[in-house]
Amino acid sequence: MVEISAALVKELREETNVGMMECKRALVEAGGDKEKAVRILRERGLAVAGKKASRAAKDGQVAADITDGGRTGVMVEVNCETDFVARNAIFQEFLKKVVAKARTVDGELGAAMKDEVTAKIQEIGENIIIRRHARFQVQGNGIIASYIHLGGKVGVLLEVGCGKAETAQNDLFREVVKDVTLHIAACNPHCLSRSEVPEKVLTGEKEIYAKQVQGKPANIIEKIVAGKLDKFFQQICLLEQGFVKDPDQTVTELLAAKGKEIGDALTIRRFARYQVGEEIAS
Repeated sequence: MVEISAALVKELREETNVGMMECKRALVEAGGDKEKAVRILRERGLAVAGKKASRAAKDGQVAADITDGGRTGVMVEVNCETDFVARNAIFQEFLKKVVAKARTVDGELGAAMKDEVTAKIQEIGENIIIRRHARFQVQGNGIIASYIHLGGKVGVLLEVGCGKAETAQNDLFREVVKDVTLHIAACNPHCLSRSEVPEKVLTGEKEIYAKQVQGKPANIIEKIVAGKLDKFFQQICLLEQGFVKDPDQTVTELLAAKGKEIGDALTIRRFARYQVGEEIAS
């Protein structure tokens, strides 16, 4: 039998919020494979999809900048080894340079700044990695907005479109856009809509839900699985999530209500959410 360390049990518990003994049993059954253990716990109805803690394997900060009157925006994640370095003036100044470079680089930002990164590693004495970046430019009418949360540990970049050019300057429109960035930071949607959820993920969810209710008639299983899938979409899809300031209203309903008030159609076109050190889906 594979020996299961207390550290691995603790790690699984932190990711799933399931009791220590259940986590250990799942790890034993999975032969020490943590991902298999998560699936086992989910099949038993003990762990919930999309609730995996995005624990930072690295430190660092996320930074963003909006230019051209909200027409263009960039966001970067730069990693270092300790929070002490992430907060010092030298690292902060380097972070600004990375953001500035991100405005013009189309390819790999880390490769484009290889010499600067090497020099900064020597100066600071810690490993530094430019992990990722995003750059949005408004397509048509709309605005780009950003929000940095928890002192740079979480960042959001968002594009919201509108039908009329003048709407982009409307105070209520800008307030709605700001509220959506706050929502994304707080609620961590994985995608914009259910159409963006990979088929592989959907298939895996259906299999898990079916195992949770196995033994029931096929038509009943089908209805239960469909209901669970709807709840799954409400957890991970931005447009279907309950709005953070009013959970009884979805983000889609918020946009429709505010659009009616403004007199224009509002559309979330895309977003990016970075959390320092989080696992990146392949």
